[in-house]
Amino acid sequence: MASSASAVRPPRPKKEPQALVIPKNAAEEQKLKLERLMKNPDKAVPIPEKMSEWAPRPPPEFVRDVMGSSAGAGSGEFHVYRHLRRREYQRQDYMDAMAEKQKLDAEFQKRLERNKTTAEEQTAKRRKKRQKLKEKKLLAKKMKLEQKKQREDSCFQNRLGWHLSPTPFTEVVSSICDMVEFMCHLLFSIWGSLTSSVIL
Repeated sequence: MASSASAVRPPRPKKEPQALVIPKNAAEEQKLKLERLMKNPDKAVPIPEKMSEWAPRPPPEFVRDVMGSSAGAGSGEFHVYRHLRRREYQRQDYMDAMAEKQKLDAEFQKRLERNKTTAEEQTAKRRKKRQKLKEKKLLAKKMKLEQKKQREDSCFQNRLGWHLSPTPFTEVVSSICDMVEFMCHLLFSIWGSLTSSVIL
């Protein structure tokens, strides 16, 4: 019976012999752990949960064995009293520590808010400065373009001999257009008369 059971059981897979590696520092130890984890990536990794913060046992709602100052107290009552006193001191220390922690947290939050408002003020100030510089550059560019345009207008007027007349540039351009139009009409009329005389 034992022989048949052993015949049915599949053979165990042979483990590869691994060299014994002794880590010399924390980095090597971490490396070995990671290598061991990555050998079998399908295996679930136990992630430890965050330990809950210790809190003392709350005081009892109803104290049954109230100690009095009677003379008939037994020898064990002192130890009971000592444990109760120790528990009460622990509870008070815990409450003081929690109050201190809350105070430090509140101070930290205030400091964070103060730093945030200071950073925002600085950012707003720098943004305003950048905007001013940008506007100044744009204004300078605009003025430069206007000066260039005025120089070109004055150059054009000087070439045409109209520098004495205070006519604006648009009127000059319109008068030039009128002159060109008149010349075109004249040329067309001359061309028409020439072609009609050739046909006749």
